[in-house]
Amino acid sequence: MRAITRQARRTLVRPARHALGVRYMGSKSSPSGGGFALPTAPSKRYTAVTHPEDPASVPPAVKEMLDRSNAYILPVYARPPIVMAKGKGVYVWDVQGRKYLDFSSGIAVNALGHGDEGLVEVMRTTAATLLHTSNVYHHEHAGKLAELLITLTQSEGGLGWAPGSSHTVTNGTSGAKVFFANSGTEANEGALKVARKIGKERWAKATGKPWDDPSCDKIEIVCFERGFHGRSMGALSVTSNPKYQKPFVPLIPGVRVGQLNDSAALESLVGEKTCAVIVEPIQGEGGINAADVEWLRALRKRCDGVGAVLIFDEIQCGLYRTGDLWAHSSVPADGHPDIVTTAKPLANGYPIGAVLMRDSIAEVMTAGTHGTTFGGSPLACALGYHVLSRLSDKAFVASIKETSDYLEARLSLLTQWFPKILEGRVRGRGLIRGLGFKNTNHPGRVVEMARERGVLLLTAGSDAVRLVPSLNIGAGEVGHAMEVVEGCLSILDSE
Repeated sequence: MRAITRQARRTLVRPARHALGVRYMGSKSSPSGGGFALPTAPSKRYTAVTHPEDPASVPPAVKEMLDRSNAYILPVYARPPIVMAKGKGVYVWDVQGRKYLDFSSGIAVNALGHGDEGLVEVMRTTAATLLHTSNVYHHEHAGKLAELLITLTQSEGGLGWAPGSSHTVTNGTSGAKVFFANSGTEANEGALKVARKIGKERWAKATGKPWDDPSCDKIEIVCFERGFHGRSMGALSVTSNPKYQKPFVPLIPGVRVGQLNDSAALESLVGEKTCAVIVEPIQGEGGINAADVEWLRALRKRCDGVGAVLIFDEIQCGLYRTGDLWAHSSVPADGHPDIVTTAKPLANGYPIGAVLMRDSIAEVMTAGTHGTTFGGSPLACALGYHVLSRLSDKAFVASIKETSDYLEARLSLLTQWFPKILEGRVRGRGLIRGLGFKNTNHPGRVVEMARERGVLLLTAGSDAVRLVPSLNIGAGEVGHAMEVVEGCLSILDSE
């Protein structure tokens, strides 16, 4: 089932380790950077602007494209004055022919980079065969992808299973179920809906009243500061950023907000009225803040004590971005969730989302209780199966961990070289990393400066630069990105 196709293996090509001046010292991982040579001083090769964005540098043809977008597209994004044209591997080119190293991978989406030949072939053949059926009918691809998600979770750890677990299908069930949606936001909406229904069922069982009795008060949802779960009304209600929420109040009622890793507050935060708790094991948009393992275990215990459903939003941190299938795969099983949501990298840019839930949760959902027109389409699921089969290949996972070690070592050097600018620790794990800044004006400036030197980065929260490259990024590309960041930080350091 997990075998990788011949075409996929041909496209599992990693960039040369010696590219861009990064010298490979052997395959044995080490704290000094996974076997890669580390620089002894910050590079200043990239202090000059090579990809200017000032109005005078925008050609008339590009300005025409930008003007058309401004005239017809809702202005909810503050985009730079560049127009992307194509991508290949970990690089993209704009319509002016300028090349950029994409160290943002479409906001942690393009796990296999751009223009992947294996993915293109799956898209071509599936779209030519069966593009859409709706969920009125079965098709072969959804079941295959759901099986792969669940069996990988069982074998690698997650959703209550310790690594190395398995579960045979008995009485028509595998131990968990999957619902396919179109995005991460939709996956979170689905998870919240399921949890609300579970809360009412559990309240009814405890009180002896019908679940739809107006007196049912087990409807509260707990979320955490700096979390991000989406922009639809339900997901936005548990995304406690005033910048996002304020224009759209009133939101759904019954939401309580806590602080990540605050164990002392759990008893008062999560109570008998709580039906659901939603948290990112590593916050993405909010600043690459990781939940402590012991706090997750305490949160799980508190949820069990009051009968609340625990939801882990792994839309940005899951599917091998940390080096493991899930960010919580390495957490003891008594710190696992009831529901996991995923989306971003699952089909490498084609829209798909998924909600994985334990059987004890799934049993309350029956025909008509939830649905979607496009979710779980043949094309989305075929692409998802192809991508996940490749990401889960043991050699591919090993390469992620090797490159992650090198990235961590390079980022750690930055905190040593620029102590006036950066906080003293590197946030995150694997290939979801954050550089924390002491001045909140600096992250946005560094992202802009890096882009003007041909590297695409992201901010995270108000105080961090986010690094979420494609999972097949090579050491050479990591070295290039770090040299550009070093040049940007050197400029700030000299001001």
